[in-house]
Order: sequence, then C-alpha cells, then structure tokens
Amino acid sequence: MQPEDRSPNAEFADLTQPYRRELLAYCYRMLGSHEDAEDLVQETYLRAWRGYDGFQSRSSVRTWLYRIATNACLTALTHRGRRVLPSGLDAASANPYATPDSADDGVAWLGPLPDALVTSASDDPAAVAVTRDSLRLALIATLQHLSGRQRAVLILRDVLDFPAAEVADLLDTSTAAVKSTLQRARARVGDLARAAAHRGEPTDPRGRALLEEYITAFETADATLLERILHRDAVIEMPPSRTWFSGKRTCVAFLAHQVLGAPGTWRLLPTTVNGQLAAAAYFRGTTGAYVPFGIAVLATTAEAITHITVFDDPNLLDHCGFPTHR
Repeated sequence: MQPEDRSPNAEFADLTQPYRRELLAYCYRMLGSHEDAEDLVQETYLRAWRGYDGFQSRSSVRTWLYRIATNACLTALTHRGRRVLPSGLDAASANPYATPDSADDGVAWLGPLPDALVTSASDDPAAVAVTRDSLRLALIATLQHLSGRQRAVLILRDVLDFPAAEVADLLDTSTAAVKSTLQRARARVGDLARAAAHRGEPTDPRGRALLEEYITAFETADATLLERILHRDAVIEMPPSRTWFSGKRTCVAFLAHQVLGAPGTWRLLPTTVNGQLAAAAYFRGTTGAYVPFGIAVLATTAEAITHITVFDDPNLLDHCGFPTHR
C-alpha cells in the first residue's frame, strides 16, 4: 500500500511550527510587548498559510517567515509609539515614603517576556545564551529608541546572523542601505552593549546566590539583608507606576516601609525572564491564602543586585509555568 498523501495543513505545520518560539522572541524584540508579539506571530502564521501555495521554496522556510514577520512588525510600529520603562520618563523619586504614582493609561509600557516562552530544556546551550543576551530589558528598552527598520536590521544581522544581502532582500532595499542602517543602529546601542558585558548571567552561581538571598529577604522581611545585596547605585522601578527609585539608601527605605510587610507576607519562586534572574511573587491576602502578584526581574553583577524591575501582573506567573495560587 502506498502511504496516504499528507494534507496541506499537516505539511504546513511541520514546516513552520519549529520557528514559532524564535519568531515570538523576534517580534517581542521589535515591539517590546509579549502580548503584541503573540498577536504578530499569529498574524505571521495566518499570512504564511494564505500564501503557502505560492511559496514554492524560493527561499528557506525560515527566511520566508521572517520576511512576513518583519513586514507585520513594521506595519504595526507605524501605529504604535515606543514602549518605555519608568526610568525612561521622569527623574527618580527622592522620597521613599511617598505613595508611588498610580498607573498612567496614556503610557505604553515595556513588558517582560518569560524565558519559558522562547527557550526549552532541549535547546542548544549556546543558542539559549544568545537568546537571553538579546532579550535583556535594558536592551529591549534601548531598541525602542530606534526606528522600526533600524531595529529590524540590527536584530536580523547582529542577533539572528542573517547575511546582509538576505536582510536587504527581506526589507526590499539594497545591501549598502542595510550596512548603513546597521552602522547607525549599532552606534545607538553601543554603550549599552559594553555595559551589558559586565552583567551577571542567569546560570552564574553568584547570581543565583543573590537571587536566593533576595527571596529570603522578602520572605523574612529582612531589610538588612536587602541592604547588603543591593548595589550602591541600585534602581527599582515598577511599571505601570511612573515612580522609580535610585540609590541603595532610597531603595531600601522604600522596600522596608512600603513593601516588605511582616515575615510571611510574601512567597517568591525563582525563574528567568528576559534572559535575567527573576522571582515570581505571591502576596498573602486577607484570607491568609497567597495570591499571584507579579514578577521581579533582576539585573546583577558578580557582587550585587543593580536593578529590580517589578511587573505587577498576576498573569505573568502562569506564563512562567507557576500555579495561580499557593
């Protein structure tokens, strides 16, 4: 018996599904929002399915999908302003005892991306390291200052290692234009790239020890421990609040007087988000049960925590694979 011909649906899925995770990471780098990136990946696959009959393997499937995703992202960016973190808007607050500003609906906030959505345990470790480095919050925030085409060229060339001629084909432009755009984009993010070289990695034992101490400090309401592990120039920001704090003394005072509460107020679990160490946080409610709060993403050196970005979004715990209650 001859095997039955495979349906176009099955063939399309076999060819395209292996690229879904990396396309999500790409769209997130372009847009700075997990939700928007998910929407654009869905749109990419819908456009690809509609155009599958005309694909004819004139390029690789991966290149074909990136062309569609790039065009979708560039179109989306024409209707969206840049996404920001609080530290990109106003000066740091000098008063750790004042109530932080409430959410500002007029601001498009940069969002996080849990590593679990774009990497898996079976991935090549070297590829995972590249993915993590290119998803750090500081880099994604900096990319927001580039034009859409500059973002696309920088990501396609420096992160995904597409040849310049292939990027030119993706963007319907010349190789010379790609090289010129890449040079300008690199200049904009150069200082950040040099600073990132001194950041701790999620797999670094000292970084993981700092995360464990951070978790202990919150679960035991130990402000002294937080003071010991925070860098002297530490920053705390909490989108969607515009308020943020800079400097160890101010950050510790804010945490001690407005956040920590009593021992047992918080339960935290280690994870990785945006290629950085992070903690999934649960808050003890009025009934005594722990309810999801959000995610704290840490930037570290070998000696201290330098930056804490807290995303007050309970849905993030589900995205990280954690239960919705404790």
